[in-house]
Amino acid sequence: MTVTEIVLPGLVEPDGLRVEHRELPPLAPGEALLRVEASGVSFAEQQMRRGKYFDQPPFPFVPGYDVVGTVLDAEDPALVGRRVAALTKIGGWRSHLAVPAADLVPVPGGLDAADAETFVVNGITAWQMLHRHAKVRPGGTILVHGASGGVGSTLVQLARTAGITVIGTASARNLDVVTALGATALDYRGDVPARVRELAPGGVDAVFDHVGGPGIADSFRLLAPGGALIAYGSAATKDTPGNSRLPVLKLFARLLWWNALPNRRRAHFYNVWGGKRNPARFRARLAEDLTAVFDLAAKGQLEAQVAARIPLTEAGKALALAESGTVTGKVVLVP
Repeated sequence: MTVTEIVLPGLVEPDGLRVEHRELPPLAPGEALLRVEASGVSFAEQQMRRGKYFDQPPFPFVPGYDVVGTVLDAEDPALVGRRVAALTKIGGWRSHLAVPAADLVPVPGGLDAADAETFVVNGITAWQMLHRHAKVRPGGTILVHGASGGVGSTLVQLARTAGITVIGTASARNLDVVTALGATALDYRGDVPARVRELAPGGVDAVFDHVGGPGIADSFRLLAPGGALIAYGSAATKDTPGNSRLPVLKLFARLLWWNALPNRRRAHFYNVWGGKRNPARFRARLAEDLTAVFDLAAKGQLEAQVAARIPLTEAGKALALAESGTVTGKVVLVP
C-alpha cells in the first residue's frame, strides 16, 4: 500500500512542508492499520516547526498529534471497520497509519470524523486538567486563557456542562465566540487581572494558562485560597531564540517555588503524556476520559469547533492558517 505523508524536513516556514509517498511496511504484532479520516493541526505542530516542542524528535519527521480513522486491518477482526481515535504525538499527518491497537478509542456512531478529531487531544487535555488536576466543583469559577482556541473552547464547554462559571480571555475578534460558548469574555489586551477581580472578588478556583511568560504570575495571584493554577504551555516564548527547553524549565521552577510557599494555592504543569511511565494506567485513563468527552459530544452537550477542513496534501496551508491567529477552534486535515 502506498501511503501519502507530510514531512517536516527542518526549521522551515509552513510552505516548506513536503508531500511524500512511500510503501507501508507490514504491520507489527499488536498493530492496527487505520485509514486516516481526520488529523488535527495543534499548537504542538506550530512549536515543532520552530524546533521548540519540548521533546520533539530530530528532523525530518511526520507531524500529527492525533487522528480519527477507520480500521482496515487488525489481529482482532472485531476492530475492522470501526471508527476509532488515537493520540499519536507525531506521525498522524498520513493517509494511512499503523497504531498499537491498545491505543485505540472507539468513536460513537454518528459523530463526524472531523468533529470527533477536535475532541481527541483537546478533549483529553481539557477533561484531565479540569477534573483530574484542578478538581473544580459545580458552582466554582474558573479563568480560561485562550478560550476561543482548540483546548480553550473545549474547556469552556466542559466546565459549563459541569455547572462551573467561566471567565475566558480571547482577542477582540473572538469575544462573541467565547460569549456564545457560555463564558464571560474578556479582551486579553485589556487589564485582565482587574476585570477578573471585579467578577470574582474572592479569586477564582482555577486558572488554565497556556501562555506562560511574565503573565503567569498574574494567573497565580488571581487564585482563591485552595485554588489551582494549571499551566499547560509557554506560548509567550514560542519565538524566543535559544534553547527550546529553557523557557519550559523556568516555568517548572516557578511552579515548584509557588508550591513550596505556605499560601494554600496549588500550581501544576499539565502534560498529556505525564503518566506514560505506567502504560496500562495511562491508556486506561486516556480511554476513560476521551470516552466521557465523546459521549457528551454525541449527546449534543459539546459542540465541535472546527475552524477549517483542509486536504492533507495542503498541510502547509493548514499550518499557516492555524498560526495566523484569525480562526477559532481547530484546523483539521482531511483526505
